[in-house]
Amino acid sequence: MSALERPTGIRLTGTEAALSVHRRINRTALAYPRDSAVPALFAAVVARRPDAPAVVQGDRTYTYRELDRLSNGLARRLLRRGYTPGATVGICLARSPELIVALLAVLKCGGAYLPFDAGWPEERLRGLFADADCRWVIRSEASAVRPDGCQVVLVNGELDPCQDAHDDAPAVDVPADAIAYINFTSGSTGRPKGVPIRHRSIARLVCGARFARLDAHSRLLHLAPVTFDAATFEIWGALLNGGTCVLYPDALVRLSRLGQVVEEHGVTVVFLTTALFNAVIDEAPDALAQAETVLMGGELQSMPHVAAALRAYGPGRLVHVYGPTEATTFATYHPVDQLIPDSGLLPIGRPIQNTRLYVIDGDALCEPGRTGEIHLAGDGLSPGYLGMPELTAERFVERVVDGVDERLYRTGDHGTLLPDGSLVFQGRADDQVKINGFRIELGEIAHHLDRHPAVRRSHVAVATTHTGKALVAFVVSDDPHATPAELRRHLRDRLPAYMVPTRIHLCEALPLTATGKVDGRALLAAYDSSTPPPARWAAQPVASRD
Repeated sequence: MSALERPTGIRLTGTEAALSVHRRINRTALAYPRDSAVPALFAAVVARRPDAPAVVQGDRTYTYRELDRLSNGLARRLLRRGYTPGATVGICLARSPELIVALLAVLKCGGAYLPFDAGWPEERLRGLFADADCRWVIRSEASAVRPDGCQVVLVNGELDPCQDAHDDAPAVDVPADAIAYINFTSGSTGRPKGVPIRHRSIARLVCGARFARLDAHSRLLHLAPVTFDAATFEIWGALLNGGTCVLYPDALVRLSRLGQVVEEHGVTVVFLTTALFNAVIDEAPDALAQAETVLMGGELQSMPHVAAALRAYGPGRLVHVYGPTEATTFATYHPVDQLIPDSGLLPIGRPIQNTRLYVIDGDALCEPGRTGEIHLAGDGLSPGYLGMPELTAERFVERVVDGVDERLYRTGDHGTLLPDGSLVFQGRADDQVKINGFRIELGEIAHHLDRHPAVRRSHVAVATTHTGKALVAFVVSDDPHATPAELRRHLRDRLPAYMVPTRIHLCEALPLTATGKVDGRALLAAYDSSTPPPARWAAQPVASRD
């Protein structure tokens, strides 16, 4: 990515109370290998612990030496095929040791990996590959996806440490500021945003972590889809610290199986999205009984569920985490050792190591008790959005904070600092939401709904159900033959399953507020009402996310 021009920094003002609290919470500097890329960090672990288990899935175990040799072999295979260091490689493999080998191989070649799902609509995949300039794909034989113009490298079955390996890594110099991977997040214009992440940002996340113990004795559960940035923590948190990455064996999470995996493999650290955490606490709290640390986040937390978990597990084990993809997975953490009495508040905490956080209203730092927009700084920040210079300039800004030049990411989230410096999330100013850990722009869903010829107007909202949050769409159509099922098929052809509304209601009109905006509350009230909806209102279930 070419260097992005940065605007002259605006100097932020602030009362002494505002400056004091921000100085206190931002004392996060910690020595870490910021000039080392992932391949060098991994090689150092291999040298220290060659025979230690690196990756485990079921009865399959690969040591650090075996994982190193297998990834060397695949990296050399890529280079023999004509791969040029620095190019993006699409990765379409199931959660498996082969997936980890492929990620390492791409990084050892000096490339960036782009995880994607073969089930995503073809139109979306074409856009992602174009934005990322991706011309290589590593996939299994089982996946038939082959984007136009891409060279495909197949990884079939179990890799053999004797036949598919090589002792020496490719002689490719990989700098710490090179791009390691690209994640795509939802975009309000209908175009997903490509977020590139540097090697240095991964090291900043997992080296010297304050929010969980990450060392040679750690065993991290890799549960998240690799397309979700939580996988960055699950995989590299283990492999760059000499621990073990335990791969959940199935595509779909079953709570009974989750408990078996945690117990059988001695998992010490687990990250769960809020919805999955709530389901575990409701139905199978013993599944996490053996874990040392349970990280949870991605949406507003249910206080009854957190209270139940605290009763079940006791203090010192629950950690509430927060962070956008643009800041490399986690930006803040809050150990949940007790709840604030009668407040209903669960802070998202303080910045993690080598991360800084500012709450800003206009051009002023907020003192405790005043709400503002959450801004993040530090080595975790992405260099910007792929092919979107205007949006990059809008969201990644230069400011002078307390006499220091800072590059900040404007999260769009609002928060309030408590007197002790802990941050409380207060919602968003736009229509971006998180459901099951996935960040979703409601406008992107509406954009694709409105492109259907039968749709005159649409509105997408989030409903709260007994199981968590769910996407709901309301559509005004002039076509008497339009059906929710047809509209859902239209969306499934263009969006990932997690962005397809659970229900689509056909309405005669969309109610408006006094200011002329769609009255989403009124629509949701009708949806939640015990009164049966009009005959044209119908619902279809959405496929569960793995």
